[in-house]
Amino acid sequence: MRAVWYDQQGAADDVLVCGELPTPEAGHGEVRVKLEASGVNPSDTYRRRGPPAMEYPRVVANSDGAGVVDQVGPGVDNRWLGKRVWLYNGQRNGRWMGTAAEYIALAVDLVTDLADHVSFAEGATLGVPAMTAHRAVFVAGPVQGKTLLVTGGAGAVGHYAVQLASWAGATVIATVSSAEKAARALAGGAAYVINYRTEDVAARILDITNGAGVDHVAEVDFGGNLAATLRCLRVNGSIMIYASNGDREPKLPVREVMQKNLAVYAMSLAGVPHPDRKRAQTDIAAWTATPGRILSVAACFSLYETAAAHKTVEAGGKIGTVVVEPQR
Repeated sequence: MRAVWYDQQGAADDVLVCGELPTPEAGHGEVRVKLEASGVNPSDTYRRRGPPAMEYPRVVANSDGAGVVDQVGPGVDNRWLGKRVWLYNGQRNGRWMGTAAEYIALAVDLVTDLADHVSFAEGATLGVPAMTAHRAVFVAGPVQGKTLLVTGGAGAVGHYAVQLASWAGATVIATVSSAEKAARALAGGAAYVINYRTEDVAARILDITNGAGVDHVAEVDFGGNLAATLRCLRVNGSIMIYASNGDREPKLPVREVMQKNLAVYAMSLAGVPHPDRKRAQTDIAAWTATPGRILSVAACFSLYETAAAHKTVEAGGKIGTVVVEPQR
C-alpha cells in the first residue's frame, strides 16, 4: 500500500516520505479500514516535529480517519464488513501505523459507524477534535439546563464543543477573535458570542448571566484565560482543561479555587477511561446522524501532498480540519 511516514523528526518537507509499505492485516479484535480520508491535527504535527520523542523507529503520520471496513480479524463480528466508519487514535497507544496510508488495521473499539449523509472527509474531522470536545463538555456530568462557556468556540475542538453542548440542552457562551468566527460559533448553536480581543470576557459573561456566572468551562487556553475564567465561574462550577498554550505553567490561585468550591479537570484523550470514550463515540454518532451538523473540512490534499497538509495546519488560521485523501 501507499503510505506517508517519517523515520526521524523534523520539518515536514525534510522528513515525510511517500512510498510503499506492506498492507496490514486485521489481527485479533481488529478491523482493517480502507481509508478514504485522514485528518491532520495539530498534535500530529507536534509528534512529527518533536517533542515528544518518537516512540517507534518509523511512524506513519496522522491519527484520525474515515473509510470502509474491508477485513475483520478473529473475534470481531462480521457485521463490520463493508461499514462506513470514522476512527481516532490510529497512531497512538502502541501503534506506529497512522492514517496517512491506504489502509490501517486497529482495534474495533476505535472505530464508529459513519452516517451515510456524512462524507468521508467530514468523518475524518471527528476523531480527536470531537472526542476531546465531548470530554470537555460532559466531564462534570449532564449539561441540560446549564450555562457553559466554550473558549475558542470557532476552533476545531471548540466548534464541536459548542455544537455538542447546545445539542445536549445547554446555553452556550463562546469566545471568538473575529466577526467571521462569531458567525461560525452562532451557526453551531452558541446563544452568545464574545470577542475576546475587544471585550472584557468576564464582565460580559456576568452581565449575560445576571451576575451568576457559568456552570462549566471547556477551556482551550487555561493559562492564558485563567484570570477571566475564575471571575466568571459560579460557586460549585467546573472547568475542563484540554490546552494551555498561552501559559504552559500558570500559577493557580488555590485559595480562590477553594472558596468557589471549583472542580478542575484536565485531560489527554489517550488516558480517558474506556467507558467515557465509548459514551463519547455513541453520543457523537447520534449527534452526527442528525442532518444539519457542521463538520468543517478546512482543505483537502492528496496522499503525496501530506507535507503540504501538515504545513497548512502549522501555519494556523484554518477553519476546521485539514484532510488528506489516501486514495488519490
